[in-house]
Amino acid sequence: MDNQTSIKFHILPFSLEAKDKPLIFGIFLAIYLTGIFLNLAVIAVICLDVHLHSPMYVFFCNLSSIDICYTTVVIPNLLYILLSGDDLLSVTQCFSQIYFFIACASAEVTLLFVMGFDRYVAICYPLSYHRILNKKICILITVIIWIAASFNSFLYFILLLRLTFNKVVSIKNFFCDIMDIFNASCGGSNEFNILIYADLVVFGLFPVFCNVLSYVNIVRVIVRIKSKKGRRKTFSTCLSHLIVMTIYYSTCSLVYVMPFPDNMVIMKQILSVFYNIAVPSAQKPRVYRLRKLKSEQAISKVVKD
Repeated sequence: MDNQTSIKFHILPFSLEAKDKPLIFGIFLAIYLTGIFLNLAVIAVICLDVHLHSPMYVFFCNLSSIDICYTTVVIPNLLYILLSGDDLLSVTQCFSQIYFFIACASAEVTLLFVMGFDRYVAICYPLSYHRILNKKICILITVIIWIAASFNSFLYFILLLRLTFNKVVSIKNFFCDIMDIFNASCGGSNEFNILIYADLVVFGLFPVFCNVLSYVNIVRVIVRIKSKKGRRKTFSTCLSHLIVMTIYYSTCSLVYVMPFPDNMVIMKQILSVFYNIAVPSAQKPRVYRLRKLKSEQAISKVVKD
């Protein structure tokens, strides 16, 4: 890319009028602070109570950490744009946001896949659960997730540096999204298309396919449980994961797979808000809640101490 420092990205969030910006600013600030508080609370409770140091909660803690990073990559810059009116981003700012966003997204997708595997082992192989997913394995999985996510993001970053742009690029979104940036470039890149399709398989189709197989086996085990209460209790441990995975993948698919005409760009941005901000900030800390008894005991213990 020639003369990178002279290129500016013009971020156009929601086609807002000046009078509407304070309201939108307040809404996003509230969502952001609520999400940070809920996720930090989850991390604190899990870390401070040894009874919650099981694989399920270790992954839960990692998910909350990713969600904090996820929203922090996007929302603070959006708040600055809404408050100051300065919607121009430099190449460094835009590409940095893309790098960390893709890293967080890749880590989140992979962790959702791992959490599905965790539920599969816990329900289908309960006697081998702590042998298969011991502390060392959980730490190793976490490290591998972040290495893979960072490497995937680095590949995109390298390809971004090869693209050429006009001096001012208009992006009809509330952040620097990789597909918007690619579509705004002058000319295409075969390597970029190959990476997109590879990502679709590795971070999209493969995890979904594996999770579907896991849930097929989970259902087979659950229907063999004689007690109605036992079936309900067993299924409740994985229902939350299924709900969040469905919401995340369905909205993500709509944003990146479904074509949006120019007159429906605002709808695309709303869907992007839902899976980029609303789900990480509020849905996961509520849906992926700790089991009632354990969490109440843990919170009471933390407060008393």
